[in-house]
Amino acid sequence: MKRQLTLKNGQIVEIRPVGLEQLKEILSLQQKVFSTLSTKTFLQPLTEEEFAYILGGKGVMLGVYLRGELIAFRAMMEPDELDDEHLGLDAGLTKEEFSTVLYSEITNVHPDYRGNSLQRILGRMLLAEIDQEKYRYICTTVAPFNIASLKDKFNLGMHIVALKEKYGTKLRYILMKDLTARPVYRAASVFIHMGNTERQQELLEKGWVGVGMVMEEDEWKVEYRKF
Repeated sequence: MKRQLTLKNGQIVEIRPVGLEQLKEILSLQQKVFSTLSTKTFLQPLTEEEFAYILGGKGVMLGVYLRGELIAFRAMMEPDELDDEHLGLDAGLTKEEFSTVLYSEITNVHPDYRGNSLQRILGRMLLAEIDQEKYRYICTTVAPFNIASLKDKFNLGMHIVALKEKYGTKLRYILMKDLTARPVYRAASVFIHMGNTERQQELLEKGWVGVGMVMEEDEWKVEYRKF
């Protein structure tokens, strides 16, 4: 799973799997990215132990290297089925289905190399590698108004299935993609202001899902549809 890519500035990078031996580089890049964020609550950093869990066989991570330096990475993780905070619970899955769930985990891109669609490219490469005989659902969380991350998840075909507090008291969208489904919608779109938490939760509880977003009158609205 190796690939070369040309950045907008003409530099050539290599995309390849990341292993446990790159853990220090991963942590260093995560800290660099986190320190530049204007809204720190948008990112839930992973601990060294969580990265080791992924790299130790409970997930897969792809890295982007420029002249041997890690400039971006993206991971998918096989969650603990016994986790009380399992996203499958939020998505309405049964516990029997938890073994078929993967998390679309953290993505970090060095600030100097943003704007090259590295997050999207890594996401599509990871999706293409998923064993669909073993896994059916991809789940993740995104903070409201984290526009870049929401665009990425919608581009990968994920839907908002819940909106609630996670990681303590942090409000998060829970998004899911069913790898076997081809959505057929039964109702016209409804657009809700992204900041209107209560109205969005009402629709989600009635079986609607968030499928996209638009900017209207200088405000972001989430597009909801019903299967």
